Amino acid sequence: SSGINAESRTTALLFNSGKMVCTGAKSEDESRLAARKYARVVQKLGFPAKFTEFKIQNMVGSCDVKFPIRLEGLYAQHGQFSHYESELFPGLIYRMLRPKIVLLIFVSGKVVLTGAKDRQDINAAFECIYPILKNFRKK
Repeated sequence: SSGINAESRTTALLFNSGKMVCTGAKSEDESRLAARKYARVVQKLGFPAKFTEFKIQNMVGSCDVKFPIRLEGLYAQHGQFSHYESELFPGLIYRMLRPKIVLLIFVSGKVVLTGAKDRQDINAAFECIYPILKNFRKK
């Protein structure tokens, strides 16, 4: 079953196990607050819900480096970390090892970073990838 919270634009998925996944929050605090609100809703429906073991499982960031990227060249030199099949998906999938983050890199210069447990990982991954992307800037 799922619920939607209009003011924070979050969605909750509730499982038979009693676990809940809350998605769509724009910050850690908003995520915690939304999860608490969903737990209250479950309590008001008459279930003995408790709010425990809250943790951030997946944080997503996005940015625009403001220049086009030669994905073929990036893939040729970073093949051990990346997957690129333009016929199947327009972005290059880059699996960074440290921090352990997956980046979706597009020709347009747009980048999506996912799989982080905290903001520091997203920032660190961007700091790592930016100089690499600059090397593959389309002329």
